[in-house]
Amino acid sequence: MKDKNILKRGLSDRRKKRVKKKIFGKSDCPRLTVYKSLNQIYAQLVDDQNERTITGASSLSPEVKKLLENKNNKITISKKVGIYLARKAKEKGIKKVIFDRNRYRYHGRVKALAEGAREGGLEF
Repeated sequence: MKDKNILKRGLSDRRKKRVKKKIFGKSDCPRLTVYKSLNQIYAQLVDDQNERTITGASSLSPEVKKLLENKNNKITISKKVGIYLARKAKEKGIKKVIFDRNRYRYHGRVKALAEGAREGGLEF
């Protein structure tokens, strides 16, 4: 069982490197990176040129929790996180981003977050 987990992690790391080597965020067009855990989802806008995080949002943010009326499923929560992140990016004057799916398939929660960010006004 241990060998299987090591193999999975190695394959995951290879996917992450393959995605990351093609993507580089600048101050005018930052990288929108996604991380998901079992219950939460996190998104950040990263400027790789200056090596800093511009802004971020997660499903734990109090502002996102206000957008949610009751207990929703993870996909709706991810979409709300994307919308909230787009609103924060607009306040900072950011309109275009590069999407970094970070080893995850463009599917499910990651896709919902991207669609929410597009609805909020970000361009990929």
